[in-house]
Amino acid sequence: MGEKITVSLIKADVGGWPGHALVHPDLIQTAKKELEKEKGKLLIDFHVTNCGDDLELLMTHRKGVDCQEIHHLAWNTFEKATKVAKELKLYGAGQDLLAEAFSGNVRGMGPGVAELEFEERKAEPIIAFMMDKTDPGAFNLPMYKIFADPFNTIGLVIDPNAVSGFRFEIWDILESKRVFMDCPEELYKMLALIGAKSRYVIKRVYPKVGGKLPSDEAVATISTEKLYQIAGEYVGKDDPVALVRAQSGLPAVGEVLEPFAFPHLVAGWMRGSHNGPIMPVSQKNAVCTRFDGPPRVIALGFQIANGKLVGPVDLFDDPAYDLARRKAQRVADYMRRHGPFEPHRLPCEDMEYTTLPKVLRELEKRFQKLD
Repeated sequence: MGEKITVSLIKADVGGWPGHALVHPDLIQTAKKELEKEKGKLLIDFHVTNCGDDLELLMTHRKGVDCQEIHHLAWNTFEKATKVAKELKLYGAGQDLLAEAFSGNVRGMGPGVAELEFEERKAEPIIAFMMDKTDPGAFNLPMYKIFADPFNTIGLVIDPNAVSGFRFEIWDILESKRVFMDCPEELYKMLALIGAKSRYVIKRVYPKVGGKLPSDEAVATISTEKLYQIAGEYVGKDDPVALVRAQSGLPAVGEVLEPFAFPHLVAGWMRGSHNGPIMPVSQKNAVCTRFDGPPRVIALGFQIANGKLVGPVDLFDDPAYDLARRKAQRVADYMRRHGPFEPHRLPCEDMEYTTLPKVLRELEKRFQKLD
């Protein structure tokens, strides 16, 4: 067996330009300079990009997941970028850095984290998904379709290495608990959970025991950090990221991308307080403008060769997704016509950590009891 490779995708909003639209190029250049110092040392390779106003750090190394050195590097990089953001007076500079100093791991400190550790196969395709203006539950439907829906992934029917299905790790992010569920055996029970995407989120997907791939090596992972739960109030839109391995006993690249041909409704958008369609776009079009949205998702594809990132290929930069984008535009227009009314605005339980309670508190003393 060879030495395992680790792919770490760590993101943070350290300043928007203007407002919540984009990452300023100076922040991206700052991040590149910081990571370049560690290339060939702590890091094998890296790629820096953005999705909307989120600065995205994709890194490969052999240090394993939750490595203090890797997380410290990401934290320091975000701090350097924050310094530049403050000099430029960018909006919300450093808003995802919720601690004054690094404490050993960025989980729970603001940045979103998705990491996979595995032994490289003969060919190792991996897709890095990055979302803006939504929350971790936005990945529930796509991950279900990729790894459990034969109408999306024909490999679940005709690939002998995939017909046994996959194992899902699901987190209850309100109670800080998790459960493992096997599909297709527990498919309906799993849907009862993940359909409630504001509470139950898919964290990782694993191959089944006895299959072609090691059952202890996750093949997909999603960042599940919710900033309002960390800070106690609304401080960001969470903006999740995910890593998905593909091919050779796993869903093909086209099967991994297929769920995004349907712009499903997700929570987030303006002030993290609205439902809207997730629009698959090229990286250059991940600029959230209309009502600070609508929510966007980009997909960067790589081949991994001895830890090197061969790519990226901007996978949604394709006219095949034009119809999905047009549908997202129509749905966005329809939802926007509801203004401050549900279901465009989120239900009260999801608004608890937004700025709305501060408004409602002023009205509490004016309420009178009914006879």
